[in-house]
Amino acid sequence: MEMTDTDTPGLFTGRMTFGYARVSTKAQDFGAQVEQLEAAGCNQVFAEKITARHQNRPELQKMLAKLRAGDVVIVTRLDRLARSTRDLLTLVEQIHEAGAGFKSLAEPWADTTTPAGKMVLTVFAGIAEFERALIKERTDIGRAEARKRGVYMGPPVKMTADKKAALLELLASGKTPTEAARIFDIHRSTVYRIMIQEEKRKLNEKTN
Repeated sequence: MEMTDTDTPGLFTGRMTFGYARVSTKAQDFGAQVEQLEAAGCNQVFAEKITARHQNRPELQKMLAKLRAGDVVIVTRLDRLARSTRDLLTLVEQIHEAGAGFKSLAEPWADTTTPAGKMVLTVFAGIAEFERALIKERTDIGRAEARKRGVYMGPPVKMTADKKAALLELLASGKTPTEAARIFDIHRSTVYRIMIQEEKRKLNEKTN
């Protein structure tokens, strides 16, 4: 559910500060998170009751679709946004691509609006990139071995309009982005981009 403090941008900057709150079960309450986010100056808070493992989170996608350059996203703790370093960096990268900043109240070092925070997250991104390089190396070795056994390794899948529609239907059925990426043989970030594009399309339809 979307919870609004005030949908009015900063008087002088025109920027929005968005908060994201999440709890894992319906029995839990995100009221304390919302209060902290509003106290931190959030103009608008997106909150939902869903596990972080289920990465197809409607309120999160709505928030990401609304981001504009200069906006800031705030969470009370990093585990409210992501359940792993890789997931966190993927989401922070999406926020950065929109021209927005990110910060966590409980982890002040995770703040891309400051030079120090950017540096720390850059180090984490470097470590994640190193891990991806190792995985790629192992994958390339596996593919080479597969080719020796006569296994065909086809070209990368191109996401046509029909395939994007099929992907969205798969996500709507309850599959996670990770599962969908594996089924379509595409990177998980591609799935996230398609989800954000779809959410923006829906928002445009509502405003037109």
